[in-house]
Amino acid sequence: MSFNISNRRYLGSKARLLNFISEVVKDNCSNIKTFADVFAGTGNVAWRFNKNSKVIVNDILKSNYYAYEAFFSDEKIDLDKLSQYIDLYNKEDGITDYFTANFADTFFSKHNCMKVDYIRNNIESEFKKGIINSREHAYLITSLLYSMDKIANTVGHYDAFRTHGDLNKQLKLELLEISSNDENKNNEIYCMDANALVKNISVDLVYIDPPYNSRQYCDAYHLLENVANWNKPQVYGTARKMDRSELKSKYCLKSAPKEFDDLIQNINARYILVSYNNMGTKGAGRSQAKISDEDIINSLSKRGKIKIFETDFQQFTTGKSNISDHKERLFLCFVGEKSSVSKVNSIEEDENLLIKSPLNYTGGKYKLLPQLIEKFPSKINTFVDMFGGGFNVGANIKADSIIYNDKNKELSKIIELFRKFSSFEIIERIDNIIDNYNLSKTYINGYTFYGCDSESGVGKYNKPYYEKLRNDYNGYAKEDDYKYLMLLTLIIYGFNNQIRFNSKGDFNMPVGKRDFNAKIRKNVKDFTNRLKSMRLTIHHKDFDKLSIIKLDNPFVYCDPPYYLGDASYNESNGWTEKDEDRLLNYLNLLNENNIKFALSNVIEHKGMIHYKLKEWVEINHYNLIYIKSNYGNSNYHIKDKTAITREVLVTNY
Repeated sequence: MSFNISNRRYLGSKARLLNFISEVVKDNCSNIKTFADVFAGTGNVAWRFNKNSKVIVNDILKSNYYAYEAFFSDEKIDLDKLSQYIDLYNKEDGITDYFTANFADTFFSKHNCMKVDYIRNNIESEFKKGIINSREHAYLITSLLYSMDKIANTVGHYDAFRTHGDLNKQLKLELLEISSNDENKNNEIYCMDANALVKNISVDLVYIDPPYNSRQYCDAYHLLENVANWNKPQVYGTARKMDRSELKSKYCLKSAPKEFDDLIQNINARYILVSYNNMGTKGAGRSQAKISDEDIINSLSKRGKIKIFETDFQQFTTGKSNISDHKERLFLCFVGEKSSVSKVNSIEEDENLLIKSPLNYTGGKYKLLPQLIEKFPSKINTFVDMFGGGFNVGANIKADSIIYNDKNKELSKIIELFRKFSSFEIIERIDNIIDNYNLSKTYINGYTFYGCDSESGVGKYNKPYYEKLRNDYNGYAKEDDYKYLMLLTLIIYGFNNQIRFNSKGDFNMPVGKRDFNAKIRKNVKDFTNRLKSMRLTIHHKDFDKLSIIKLDNPFVYCDPPYYLGDASYNESNGWTEKDEDRLLNYLNLLNENNIKFALSNVIEHKGMIHYKLKEWVEINHYNLIYIKSNYGNSNYHIKDKTAITREVLVTNY
């Protein structure tokens, strides 16, 4: 086990918004070589930019400052020596000193307090003797603070401890997951007032995440701050707080707008990115934001053009708040450009733009969409995607309402995920599964990190981890969101992003060459946002169980499994001649009820002719339209690449 920089509970933490923040920067800012986070908190945001930029991190709390020294400094350290210290500390029973006398059986058990006394005294003694250097000193303190925070008898802060909480957890220090010195080269670390700092630095982008309300961080984390400084001050009250007057932030007071304006006007950067939520008019008075949107815009507009980005977000709270419609915003200022303000919704797309489903279901119609949409009615009340599959067609149709249906329950459950969660939540949850199973992340690390290149792909590296995930998914009994997020991750890392189940219902696609790269991330984002903009109903029924005839002027699109085809869904008689007959008879029933339909199918495949379909079209006087098509990714096993497949669209209008 080890600690990474995000392994702390922290008020206002942006760990779950890192994709949102980095995407906004990537899409709107250029050539970011230097990045400053002046209210860095846990340091998560700066950590995201550390690999490709020089970073400047700052916070007024010493407990955070030590974490920055550990994670961002390029001072050389001896990891073997640090590992020995951690082993020693974990074995030590402890001593009775300051921490035990003041905190025993409150936030921690007496035994754990004794361990803190011994460990913190020893770290300071070793540092003063010159046995450990500054970064090693910070490293050990950070490991101690993270270990304490992991087991603390609190709800995530130290305003109070639980009266009947669990004190049985044992304090155990862990190694830290730190960057190489090359990545940390030239980073700067500060523990000072942000307004004073910005007057003395010059960077490409300054990120600002100030306190939102009157809740002082030094009050919430006084105990960790006490251990970090180790001055052994007098404490008082039930929560055992020490004097914190010098740590009070002006951003938690009525003077916050004035302080914010002073900060913005003294920044020397090409871009200013401000993170702030919409809680200004929500919650109790103590929770309400001290800086309004108007304050932010007024200050930033003095420096340049502003774009505002917004996404849904459920923040970390003390456990008492349940405020809905919580949105996180980013205010991006292009310094020096002509002042203007524009809002970019979380759905950042042209509604006329064709978006691609991240589900590469066999026979998907994404490449055929321009031809299909051209043949569909111009005005559609209710669009029924009867065999929805990966939902490439339905997701790109303009209609008053849309019905997605697929007999495959797993597919419909994944579609429901895209409706239930924001794109940033889905991406974050997939990333968590990727980390848990040690799958590749070329989006961050590139290909050489995994001993491969773009041409060969990461399949060889991912195979054992992918197969472990696949086995876990196939053995997962619960019907919950996590199960279908596992499946979505398997699809992303599987061969050609395709979907296939065996006769037992187990997912059985082999590992693919690619991973959750930038292209698929964009597909997830665009697809999720598009689905959230629709009036969408989701079903997983056999096609003839849908109550289509009762709908108000529906248009039905059918893209069934192809009877002549040899796709993966037909390997176990997934679509038989009997099914084909049922479908054709059902479409006749729709026609008798004056319901328009369009049927995608193949009239010829590898020398075989679909005579039943041709005869059905001729007898009923339907229209047969030939479509230019190419299903290269599903024909990888066909030796004769010139074998003719003639795609058609049959309509009754």
